[in-house]
Amino acid sequence: MSVILCTAGYDHTIRFWEALSGICSRTIPHPDSQVNRLCISPDKRFLAAAGNHAVKLYDIKSSNPNPVLTFDGHTGNVTGVAFHCEGKWMVTSSEDGTVKIWDTRTGSVQRNYTHGVPVNDVVIHPNQGELVSCDRGGNVRIWDLSENKCSHQLIPEGEDVSVASVTVASDGTLLCAGNNAGNVYVWRMVQTSHLTTLLPVTKFTAHNTYITRVLLSPDVKHLATCSADHTARIWAVDPTSTLTSTPSQPPAPNYLLTPAPPHVLQSPHNNPNNPANTTNPPINMQALHAPAPAPVPETSAKIAEPTPFPLETTLMGHQRWVWDCAFSADSAYLVTACSDHYARLWELGSQSIIRQYNGHHRGAVCVALNDTALS
Repeated sequence: MSVILCTAGYDHTIRFWEALSGICSRTIPHPDSQVNRLCISPDKRFLAAAGNHAVKLYDIKSSNPNPVLTFDGHTGNVTGVAFHCEGKWMVTSSEDGTVKIWDTRTGSVQRNYTHGVPVNDVVIHPNQGELVSCDRGGNVRIWDLSENKCSHQLIPEGEDVSVASVTVASDGTLLCAGNNAGNVYVWRMVQTSHLTTLLPVTKFTAHNTYITRVLLSPDVKHLATCSADHTARIWAVDPTSTLTSTPSQPPAPNYLLTPAPPHVLQSPHNNPNNPANTTNPPINMQALHAPAPAPVPETSAKIAEPTPFPLETTLMGHQRWVWDCAFSADSAYLVTACSDHYARLWELGSQSIIRQYNGHHRGAVCVALNDTALS
């Protein structure tokens, strides 16, 4: 399978799609709960599905609908999941207030880090030695795996708003976070010796309501934001202007860098409320240029405040909340998952819907896409 595309949500199913035809090629039942997040292993062998309390690991090439392994240890909804670049371990975040690292061979917990409040997302830094997580208390934390502790606690100045999503550039240069006020925060990540230094770059208003997902493209030229306002937006990443503020802008705000706790707290905090890019060459997706609906026009609404992340386009056509998104390996396409039951494949150059994936009976809230060529 050169292109693996799957979606899931509140109808308790995981669906695999043929990207070209839009046909659902396989459906896996997930009766225990809704599925909150999906992640495909770098070798394309396994799919991790995060639900309530547990993560189930499925064999992508097998027709067996049962999971090959279940990671059971959280006490609330699992909100984030990511694989180590070689698949040796997996990290998860949860509303129970913890971030856990799992051995993917045995399903056992290797490490447990505590936020103290529900955790909304977690990603792995490309160096594979750090984790970045965010929580409902408005914090972004960086965990140093070699030191086994929190090395940075980032608190957006003057705000105590839940941070819904974080994303790290594939080259490790940028960290972006989006919160429930519709704001995006950007930090420059500088690697010095064995220490990561973070420099605040900018804050800008991306949406006028909840941001549900932020995601940097594999080529680090675009930032996608998904929102409760029924849209996804694509922002240009300008590497020259993100280093400093432009003359027309006020100085970049001081996003407080709080010293990390001296040790890792181990006691979990239960709050069970309901709710890895690779560098391999991509499969050529130009064959997706099939007849498509008329291009969706860009919105006339503009973000008023100056920003080194100018708005490229607003992807309109979703009927409800847009929960998740995934870039193609060549950064030319974006798949979105929406509460209106649909997943959509967008060609970013033409801002048009190339395919619409119809089959879920309730909201589609997560998507995973891997169209890289394995070496």
